[in-house]
Amino acid sequence: MSMSFEQYMRDSIQPMRDDLTSIGFTELKTPEEVEAALPNAKGTTLVVVNSVCGCAAGQCRPGVAQALKNDALPDHLFTVFAGQEKEATAKAREYFAPYPPSSPSIALMKDGELVHFIERQGVENRSAGEIADELKEIFDRYCK
Repeated sequence: MSMSFEQYMRDSIQPMRDDLTSIGFTELKTPEEVEAALPNAKGTTLVVVNSVCGCAAGQCRPGVAQALKNDALPDHLFTVFAGQEKEATAKAREYFAPYPPSSPSIALMKDGELVHFIERQGVENRSAGEIADELKEIFDRYCK
């Protein structure tokens, strides 16, 4: 029995998607979905650029999950998957200027404007708890 590469990739990364969708994130899979969601979201919006790398699995997604146990929370939760929905990810990254493309990464937006950004370098050498603490701090500042 032969499985297509595309099916293999979908099956392989599904648990990585589920890490975020199971805690309330909505996936944005097309540039049109990104364009409809990000600039028009009122209030605060957390956007996670998901990835298959080890720091996404070990630090980013667990840190985000821990941060969402905070009292103050973003109004909207979105995710794009780098390397999978390339056009949607590129469109989302347009809203993260002046930061260069980075995955995984975490953006907090307020009324469509970027107010905080954690680049890959702010993920890969920190623990999930440290990332959660930073996110909770910015949630307390911007999401009340």
